[in-house]
Amino acid sequence: MEDVLDPYEESPDPEQAVVCFAEYPCQLVEEVRPPEPAQGPRPRRVDYEYRRNGTANLFLVVHPEAGWRHVQITDRRTKMDFAARMKALADEQFAAAKLIQVVLDNLSTHTPAALYETFAPEEAGRTARKLGFHYTAKPGSWLNMAALELAALATQCPGRCIPDAASPRRKVDAW
Repeated sequence: MEDVLDPYEESPDPEQAVVCFAEYPCQLVEEVRPPEPAQGPRPRRVDYEYRRNGTANLFLVVHPEAGWRHVQITDRRTKMDFAARMKALADEQFAAAKLIQVVLDNLSTHTPAALYETFAPEEAGRTARKLGFHYTAKPGSWLNMAALELAALATQCPGRCIPDAASPRRKVDAW
């Protein structure tokens, strides 16, 4: 647990960033029949049948010290997608940092090996040397501020059905 908490306690350093990373898969489903609105004492009626339109994945990065967050929506959640997000952290969002300490959960795709499976060895090594991974324990995901942000997003952007890939983007932008 200390491995996750220690980065949060470090003094602000322009050469080092502490970020939290989490992802949220969502199923894209569409109503087959439109819901019937409530009428008098009868509650709104929603049919159980739906049409599955694939999946989407939300990658969320939070920089708690700066109050900054970034959400990227992808079609899937693979090692390559994770590696691309880590490379973007290293090369774009925190290019000036010498070290980026990343607090994240212990998902099988969240490894430095994902970088080597996605990029050329020199590029993967350069990116990996810039990243320090701090994994939360399964019962300690609440220590990851990005996981808390995703929980808030899921609560504040309700809706049983997300019919298409554009809908999560609209909900995230509104949030």
